[in-house]
Amino acid sequence: MNTSLLQFQKRLLSWFSIHQRNLPWRQTNDPYCIWVSEVMLQQTRVNTVIDYYHRFLDKFPSIEHLADSDLDDLLKIWEGLGYYARARNLKRAAEIVVFEMEGCIPNNYRQFRQLPGVGDYIAAAVQSIAFGKPLAAVDGNVKRVLARLYCRSEPTNIAKFNKIFQDLADRLLVTSQPGTYNQALMELGAMVCRPKSPTCLVCPVQNFCDAHQKLEVGLFPVRQAKKKRPEHNLVSGIFINCKNEVLVVQRPLKGLLGGLWEFPNQHVNPSADLVQDCKEFAVDLFNIQEVSLSITYLTQIKHAYTHFQVVVDAFFCYLSTELSLDALDFKNWTSAQWKTIEELDQLALTGITNKLIPILKKPPHLTSWAKT
Repeated sequence: MNTSLLQFQKRLLSWFSIHQRNLPWRQTNDPYCIWVSEVMLQQTRVNTVIDYYHRFLDKFPSIEHLADSDLDDLLKIWEGLGYYARARNLKRAAEIVVFEMEGCIPNNYRQFRQLPGVGDYIAAAVQSIAFGKPLAAVDGNVKRVLARLYCRSEPTNIAKFNKIFQDLADRLLVTSQPGTYNQALMELGAMVCRPKSPTCLVCPVQNFCDAHQKLEVGLFPVRQAKKKRPEHNLVSGIFINCKNEVLVVQRPLKGLLGGLWEFPNQHVNPSADLVQDCKEFAVDLFNIQEVSLSITYLTQIKHAYTHFQVVVDAFFCYLSTELSLDALDFKNWTSAQWKTIEELDQLALTGITNKLIPILKKPPHLTSWAKT
């Protein structure tokens, strides 16, 4: 950039004051609300977050409410937002603040950064926006803007280059208005300097952008190609008892989808005999004989996660005898319950389970079984 830093800052802030979106977390100075919004906005689009943000604060209006909350209630509110470790870490952090810090969210970067789930970006964003700390917050939008401003060829999705972009962001920071400036730069990336089809003609800082001056905007940012996500095969048993109840199991709190409920499932090798796979799974799970089961193929669904995708073949498994959950081999789960199809709505469910339920409700599945 050849023009003065002050002019760049002035134009960006002026543009933001006129064109910023009216987002609910911009209407408050409450560090708790700002913190919640920043956690939700990680890996999630703004339009999706808005409704979740309102529902979350209706349910947990203060950090004390969150600290005292039941994890199942929290996960239910979070259901569909994904990346559930965010919710679990937010609750753990709230408990530390309430029970060890007298309910005061730290206004010190290092102290706040030590809380569960708080990384460099969230720490800088909350500290700058809520407390006015002179810290540059660098997210994906900011990296993209910086890569174009300076024609930086370092891949923005490789962690070892984060310090380069952090140093550039620090250099541009308006230390007298750090929160407003950080939001302005992120807004520029979200609304103007988009990944595809950036609207350079309306960009308030186009004259400062090296990529624009060189007509090379399309070359930046550089991103390292992602490896193809591996595919895993699962067989899922939808076990239905004589009371027309469905078996659901809860995943361990630690790990992927911790604390969520799902239909029992297990990994299988790609097989031509999926029915046999399901029978063996059911027999192992309940320690019962095959004659106690009536198995019907339901459907196949696919579901993508960040680093892998799964192909799930689901089966109805009708149980003709009364079975106690005490004999269940929990394997990878912490608890199990029999629930009616209506009661499933009360639980925080995995994405795969939520995809299966509408199919489960359609005739002739549960409806025909209930009449037998």
